[in-house]
Amino acid sequence: MGFLILLRSAAVLLSLLALAHTLWYGLDEPGVALAFGVLVAVGELSRWSGAEGRESAPLGAAGALAYALLGENGGRSTDHGVLQVVAVVVAAALLGCVPHVAKRCESTIDHLTRRVLVVAFAAVCFQPLYHRDGLLEWSGPSYVLLLVALLVLTALCDAVLAAAMAHARTRWPFGPLLRDELRALLGIGSAVCATGVVMALAAGVVGLWALPVFSLPLLLTQLSFRRYAAVRTTYRQTIASLARATEIAGYTPAGHARRVAVLSREVGRELGIGEPELTVLEYAALMHDIGQLSLVDPVPAGATAGLPAAEQRRIALLGGAVVRQTGVDAEVAVVVERQADPYREQPIGARIVRAVNAYEEKARAAGPGGPRRALEELRRGTARDYHPQVVESLVRVLSRDGLTLPSVG
Repeated sequence: MGFLILLRSAAVLLSLLALAHTLWYGLDEPGVALAFGVLVAVGELSRWSGAEGRESAPLGAAGALAYALLGENGGRSTDHGVLQVVAVVVAAALLGCVPHVAKRCESTIDHLTRRVLVVAFAAVCFQPLYHRDGLLEWSGPSYVLLLVALLVLTALCDAVLAAAMAHARTRWPFGPLLRDELRALLGIGSAVCATGVVMALAAGVVGLWALPVFSLPLLLTQLSFRRYAAVRTTYRQTIASLARATEIAGYTPAGHARRVAVLSREVGRELGIGEPELTVLEYAALMHDIGQLSLVDPVPAGATAGLPAAEQRRIALLGGAVVRQTGVDAEVAVVVERQADPYREQPIGARIVRAVNAYEEKARAAGPGGPRRALEELRRGTARDYHPQVVESLVRVLSRDGLTLPSVG
């Protein structure tokens, strides 16, 4: 958390310096500043949580980057510098974030920190160079390529910063977090970067009328992403409802599938699994017991970990067949089918589901002190039943601050 506090402090100090400088010396070209400020504020107001992409306010990001890379307005050179760019973006972002603060959105502080630091990086790369007449010899395609190069550097800076902040906040491995952030750049991140460049170039030619014109495609893209996120949310809720069928039928204890899914995802994060694979793991963990619906006689307390290996495999294969019939991704069915195989032959997702399911069942059955005894039993079973690396990752996850052991009552 120390690194996170350092970044937040740097963003606050930079914001205060920029605001104080702008208040003291005044705004250069207030109309331009107001136009971009309104664009950023509207973008922040339209920010949404639960986005599949990493940028939840793409219009605000594109507007902020366009202002940082703005050299001309309507054919005339602009005079604003780095500190004014930061001041305008900070003021507009704060205004746009008021509703999110009122809703107590916990990610707002980190969102603003990223916005300030990334925009400052882009402005520092472009504004001093432009105002020293270093770009006079750049024109046409070469100027466009320069802006694209600066925007690529800015996007990489944002990805590294986002991954570093997530690592400091969660202690998840940095490499997979950075990989997920870079992968997200191919989605809405590319649209943000392209729109930022086009806005800066178009404003230099036709003036501020370019802002609403080129904002419309990004607003439509944002709407599409929001609908996609809603579909994914509905899909996840459908899978969770299917997983509860075993609980409703009395085959498994209430909340068992959800606890296994949550803990499996945390173990997967600890082992460095990427976001797409984590989604498959979560769905498979939710549906790992669905094969029990095919049994005539329920397994006592739904505890399959203590059954003979052949019976475990039979239930797993039945579960995989059910998953395939539901239309869920075939990768989910594979994890469900192979959760009872010898661990040396299993994919990583099946190894995790098997170990976490066994831990949850054993911890619940052992009563007080059950979690510790369950972990000891899993460690003893690493020679045959459970992958040692998965078990040790489970131990680290359970001992991490902020995570609690599953209930055993």
